[in-house]
Amino acid sequence: MAAALAATSAEDNVLYENQGSICWGEGAYATVTTRAGEPLSAITARLAEVDVENWRAYGWATFELSYALYGLDDASKADAVTLMIPRREVRFQNGTVLLRALTAVDLDALESRLADAVLTGGIEPAEARVEVDVDGHDAENYRAAVAAGIAEIRSGALDKVILSRVVPVPEDIDMPTTYLTGRLANSPARSFLLRLQGWEALGFSPEIVISVSSGGEVVTQPLAGTRAFLGDHEADRVRRDELYRDAKEVFEHAISVRLAATELSTVCTPSTVRVEEFMSVKERGSVQHLASQLSGSLAPDRTGWDAFAALFPAVTASGIPKASACELIRRAETQPRGLYSGAVLTVEPDGAIDAALILRSVFRRDGDIWLRAGAGVVAQSTPERELEETREKLRSVSRFLVPTR
Repeated sequence: MAAALAATSAEDNVLYENQGSICWGEGAYATVTTRAGEPLSAITARLAEVDVENWRAYGWATFELSYALYGLDDASKADAVTLMIPRREVRFQNGTVLLRALTAVDLDALESRLADAVLTGGIEPAEARVEVDVDGHDAENYRAAVAAGIAEIRSGALDKVILSRVVPVPEDIDMPTTYLTGRLANSPARSFLLRLQGWEALGFSPEIVISVSSGGEVVTQPLAGTRAFLGDHEADRVRRDELYRDAKEVFEHAISVRLAATELSTVCTPSTVRVEEFMSVKERGSVQHLASQLSGSLAPDRTGWDAFAALFPAVTASGIPKASACELIRRAETQPRGLYSGAVLTVEPDGAIDAALILRSVFRRDGDIWLRAGAGVVAQSTPERELEETREKLRSVSRFLVPTR
């Protein structure tokens, strides 16, 4: 039903799925933005000025926020974080539906729209597809970029970098129907569908950058190490076993977990930082990943935004050390990342933050539509294998692109 509401909306709106609960907000009552270089703590002060009880903010952070966090210049000077307090909102959780609006007229209209969606069955998954060249587009340039990245890593400049490539979508797509069709075939940690401040995107996020509870519990969930997951039980089992035996994949995962623990220790009481899950395998659409989960309790003098700044960008979408990786990404990739490998966020007045890593996504902006995927490059990498990894990840989305009718 939330996707059906999004399909009927002519305003900025955000749908966010979090472990079975779905929330959707529409129409900006207030918008809070920060530009690269502004402290994230300014967001708290600006949100405190919003005169709406029990608000929930929806928004995004671009990857380019990382440049400011690590002292790198961002020539775009664009908004790094944008949050919207919606005029209308629907929350689906545990079989209940909560409708919120700032006026009685808006509430009645929202109830009518939801009733219409229920009566008509909302939107349905579609069979038609838009074909994209995930295998060959920009393949040679990507191989060359990976080879150059491997050389820098072997020189000692850094340990790991995630390099990505863009694949254009050649015709217009129906974003809500693509979201619904793809969501039924994916098993994400979070999912989203948004139109906000010039960006349109949908995605099936494999992991969270960070989740901060109202009580100050901080959780992060690095996924690193990838093999295809195609639905053939025996073949998928063989590939899963390969993950555990592949020294490159295990090394890539282990150093990512180590950095996540170090970052948590900068904002949490050190004795509370723990690895709750280590190197299990999570199935995420067309791929399977080595996965870990870490947590800690915020130190008394720290906030959720401090934790977000410490963990952003996700180690699994940037590299190690992050400053060196972000600098290499900026040099090696020909297009700014924007939302790709940034975060979709929900923020609560009690300080809770949930931030999904923007991967396995489709983007639309200024008339262009594209996919983007990357692979973790370490000293043991090969250009061909990393290219194939991007193909495996792209298929989580590319197989479900529904053309506009």
